[in-house]
Amino acid sequence: MKGGIYMIKKLYHGSSNIIEKPVFGYGKKYNDYGLGFYCTDSIEMAKEWGVSLNQDGYANCYELDCTGLTILDLNDSKYCILHWLAVLLKNREFDSTSALAAEAKEYLLKNFSVNYEEYDAIIGYRADDSYFSFAQDFVNGTISFRQLNNAMHLGKLGQQFVLKSKNAFDSIKFKGYETAEYDIWYQKKMLRDKTARREYFDVERNKRQRGDIYIMQIMDEEMKADDLRLR
Repeated sequence: MKGGIYMIKKLYHGSSNIIEKPVFGYGKKYNDYGLGFYCTDSIEMAKEWGVSLNQDGYANCYELDCTGLTILDLNDSKYCILHWLAVLLKNREFDSTSALAAEAKEYLLKNFSVNYEEYDAIIGYRADDSYFSFAQDFVNGTISFRQLNNAMHLGKLGQQFVLKSKNAFDSIKFKGYETAEYDIWYQKKMLRDKTARREYFDVERNKRQRGDIYIMQIMDEEMKADDLRLR
């Protein structure tokens, strides 16, 4: 996808610091999409990300000129939740507590991997602790493909926009910041996570439906990305 579709995009980055110039090549490489600068188009979400217990934070505000940038949108109709999961498996540490989980990880990486490092930026889900646990449950065979899809919308976590290339870093401009008070936004962050977990256990985790597809069936039937059952 070419960035011209977006033109100038407003982005926010939650942090304990004011970041006027994001630095290419700096940060944690074990984040959802590897090394990059993680943003959101929601200032409220950035404020939640920016605070910690008993410490205020900041929602840094930016404008990104997307002209000429290649952007991987993992929510595009040509991808399914398993493409996102394969990227997550590539970067995050999963507890493969069983032979099934280890086999599932290998299968997903082989059949649903995306060449995400070729892009300037990525749009996709953010795997907070609760959402990461949903992904682990699927890999371990506890929940179905349908339940994983539904679980990712619990708590309204939204999307994240990740800058990956130097070209993308050179195209972002700092526009200011807003302070995030921990006594307001940390409580909101915890409530969002708690709501997602409660809805997950109340609505999804134990609500198997006839026809649900689990990771074992996906592997046994050698389902690939073009299988209509995974859309």
